[in-house]
Formats: sequence, C-alpha cells, structure tokens
Amino acid sequence: MSPAATGPLVVPPGPGIPRGLVVPEHEIDERFSRSPGPGGQSVNTTDSRVEIVFDVAASETLTPQQRDRVLAAVGPRISVTASEHRSQLRNRVAARERLAERLRTALAPPPRPRVATKPTRGSQRRRVEAKRRRSVTKSHRGRVRDE
Repeated sequence: MSPAATGPLVVPPGPGIPRGLVVPEHEIDERFSRSPGPGGQSVNTTDSRVEIVFDVAASETLTPQQRDRVLAAVGPRISVTASEHRSQLRNRVAARERLAERLRTALAPPPRPRVATKPTRGSQRRRVEAKRRRSVTKSHRGRVRDE
C-alpha cells in the first residue's frame, strides 16, 4: 500500500498550525462500501468508496485551543467521503487529503475584523462637486423655454 493511504494523517503547516499536525492512525476511522454510479458487467463489485471519520472531541492529538477552534468550525466529528476513483487505494488517498484540508481550514484563525474608516475631506469634497456638476448637466436637459 501507498504510505499516503495508511499510517498517520499528516496535515501540512498553515495558518493556525505553523509546524503542521500528525494525527495517529488509531484516531481515524475508515469505512469502505460500494461506489454508486453506472455499472455493467463486474463493475462496482469491490468496496472502493471510502468514508473517513475523525472524532474531534475524543482526539488526543489536538491541543485544547485547537480542539475548541475545530469544534466551533465543524462540530464534534469530521466525515469525508471519496468515490471518484475506481481504486480503493486512490479513494483512500483522496479522502485523507480532503480530511487534512478540512482540518487545516478549521484550525486557521478567523480573519481580523474590518475597521471602518471615514472618507477623507478631499474625497468628500470631490464627491459633492461631481454631484453638483452632474445636477447642472441634467438641469439643462429636456426643458424648452418659450421666451
């Protein structure tokens, strides 16, 4: 088997996890079932669909801060499925990559809140002047005066 399909799940470094994260294999629950989809003679007879479940609440790998952040972002369990490949091995690799990406995004800190700023005095002046010019332009339209 490929090392990416078995063994611990390696989450690459990113925001919120500067040194990355390694989830041991015993914390990951893998289930296999038949893939849905079109079939024919001897198609979909193997259990190629993969579902991976990671119990965040029971994880010993995450620090309490990381666990709180993931629980707030995705809940107590993360479930990922993959069935786009015909091979169970390739589906396992795809599901593990998705789980690693979900963990990375869940562990990322929230973005900084936007600080509202006031428009500058010059921009306010230019806006009012442009409105005045447009008003004058429109006021010269359409009226025919009989004098």
